[in-house]
Amino acid sequence: MDGAHQIVSSEAEELILVDENDVETGFLSKAACHDGAGHLHRAFSIFLFNDAGELLLQQRAPQKRLWPGYWSNTCCSHPRKGESMPVATQRRLFDELHIEASLQFIYKFAYQAEFGAAGSENELCHVYLGKLNYDVTPNENEFAAIRYLAPKELLDEMEAQPASFTPWFKMEWLALVDKHRDMLSRYSDI
Repeated sequence: MDGAHQIVSSEAEELILVDENDVETGFLSKAACHDGAGHLHRAFSIFLFNDAGELLLQQRAPQKRLWPGYWSNTCCSHPRKGESMPVATQRRLFDELHIEASLQFIYKFAYQAEFGAAGSENELCHVYLGKLNYDVTPNENEFAAIRYLAPKELLDEMEAQPASFTPWFKMEWLALVDKHRDMLSRYSDI
């Protein structure tokens, strides 16, 4: 199977449970982490910008359990049991987009969001920024589409159509704009 169609995760993989201070408390399957109200687990979100300062957005694949078809940040996932955050972020960038990127950690936060009967996200999420220096080859099992948007266009679209974006992406982007603008400005005109 070619990389554009490779299956890169499963509901059985073990994720890292954490407390509100990001201290590991155990492990649980990806499926169980997202059942019901969810169990707090470690996650990450990556925002990559091209040379024009535009953010690469992904539209989640239709077969995703949570928020299928919604627009979100460049890459988001979880480190697996025994996996460090640097290893997990690079693994996932390669799995989803077939690229590598130098990443800068910006902040982390906990959130919980329910998606009806399908389950919930309950994550302590580490947020990273980086530059996109390569052409991407999206994994069609992960993405329905990709596109680039300038920050102003993104803010306008989020205001006009907030329901088309994932809840974590909206929280993260607004925090980057409001609280971490100095860091964001290193990657894009904002």
